[in-house]
Amino acid sequence: MREEQLDIFDETGAHIGVAARSEVHRLGHWHQTFHCWIYRVLEGKIQLLFQKRHPEKDTFPDLLDITSAGHLVASEEPEDGVRELEEELGLAVSFDELHRIGVIKDVGTAPGIIDKELCHVFAYPFDQPLHDYVLQPEEVTGLVWVDLDELERLVAGSGDKLEVAGFLSEPDGTRQDVVLQVDQTAFVPHESHYYQQVFTAIRMLGNAI
Repeated sequence: MREEQLDIFDETGAHIGVAARSEVHRLGHWHQTFHCWIYRVLEGKIQLLFQKRHPEKDTFPDLLDITSAGHLVASEEPEDGVRELEEELGLAVSFDELHRIGVIKDVGTAPGIIDKELCHVFAYPFDQPLHDYVLQPEEVTGLVWVDLDELERLVAGSGDKLEVAGFLSEPDGTRQDVVLQVDQTAFVPHESHYYQQVFTAIRMLGNAI
């Protein structure tokens, strides 16, 4: 199978070509991704839905991550990213239902990888029962709700741990309800300015509900 091809960009955001995904990550080219944060307001508190990444993922295995995210392949537009919600979570969502947060630059590193993303970030208010989600088993192994205020304190370094609640999938496919105490190392790392922009936007959206 031919390797996934991605559009690549320079520091100014100008398109400079197309390259294979492995080369993009090896050489640290800027490339486009789609991020969607599902949130809800429960008893006056805004909560964010995190997915747990599969333990065999090549980057950040077994960590808590953005509700749904993925690469935009060459020639795709942000609108095409809604497929990630259906593939990973079983949600058929129209692009028009999403709230645009913006394009945020975010750089992460892992062994042998320089991940320089132009993230097209969106938010989606949604609160169906967690067990109604249909997970992509090779990608996602659980879902948990996280309190926005507590997460913001954790990211800022003013909190040691926070409580998350949801479910984790067992190898046989059964789901185990969990309430866990986690620290910052349980989450896929993002740059502070990324979190700040996401938190500010979702707080404004949540307070308007």
